[in-house]
Amino acid sequence: MVTNLRFYSNNKETMGCEWDHKVFNVDDSGFNDLAIEIFHFQYQNNPVYKSYVDSLKVNIHGIESLIQIPFLPIGVFKSHSVQTTAFIPETTFESSGTTQTITALHYIKDLKLYEKSIIKTFEMFYGSITNWCFIGLLPSYIERKNSSLVYMTDQFIKLSGHSHSGFYLNEYHKLYNVLQELEHKKQKTLLIGVTFALMDFAEKYKMTLNHTTIMETGGMKGREKPGTTGEITRPEVHEVLKNAFGITEIHSEFGMTELLSQAYSKQDGIFNCPPWMKILIRDDDDPLMVQGVQGARTLEHLSGAINVIDLANIYSCSFIATDDIGKLYTDGSFEVLGRMDESDLRGCSLMVV
Repeated sequence: MVTNLRFYSNNKETMGCEWDHKVFNVDDSGFNDLAIEIFHFQYQNNPVYKSYVDSLKVNIHGIESLIQIPFLPIGVFKSHSVQTTAFIPETTFESSGTTQTITALHYIKDLKLYEKSIIKTFEMFYGSITNWCFIGLLPSYIERKNSSLVYMTDQFIKLSGHSHSGFYLNEYHKLYNVLQELEHKKQKTLLIGVTFALMDFAEKYKMTLNHTTIMETGGMKGREKPGTTGEITRPEVHEVLKNAFGITEIHSEFGMTELLSQAYSKQDGIFNCPPWMKILIRDDDDPLMVQGVQGARTLEHLSGAINVIDLANIYSCSFIATDDIGKLYTDGSFEVLGRMDESDLRGCSLMVV
């Protein structure tokens, strides 16, 4: 059991720096101990999380592994202020929604922590940001200041320093011309967008992309396949995009308003996490029955509802039970199969509504 609670300091600057160093330098061998340490920190300093843990009558001093840590239901971000330590937020990220839906709010104590997480993760999977031109098929930062995805893309656009980096939602003809120019120059380009904006662009402009990576950020929920009453799936979306642009793989990003870290998929919808993020699986019928990859040693994968550990989420909650259903493979990679039947309509699919 972890007993080193030296981070519970009242010195905000020192405490923040020490957390920052430990989170972004953690490896697999130290993940369990650091996660438990952060659990105790959040239990002591997050009233909402403490109340939830206490309601489960958990022996917090007996927690020795990841699967014993209580995971906060993601819906709590819609009804409560999930803050670890008392602070005035530097900004607030808000989930997408309509005027009829209640959105999730994630109060951000320090934007530098988010920026460090997104930059380190991207460069871990894709190399230096300055080598890329970033095209966002998303609402601009002016339109959606409270979107964590838009904020992330805006940061990449600025850091890239490329003259054509920018947001192009509803400017499909301009985007088509820019992509042609970038392809001619053999410029490495990332076209990142909400799924249905990418689908709309693909329907209007077909072209062969040899130097452009297409990354969809989700958003199939509630959208039907043309001529059917069935919901379009991620593999079907990828097939449409591959055919339209003459490419063999579609990349994907897995992120949430309630998280400060992302996972990326380079092919087949199989996601990988940065070292400070892990996926566990909980039983559909028993939300407190949680398994990690150690439980899948004799199986190809575990299936069930997805729990996320995001150690960068220091000042809200690092342990979140999502509404997503998926598979966890023995190497720690995972696949998202859809959402739980009774979950609210939310997320990136509503960003373009």
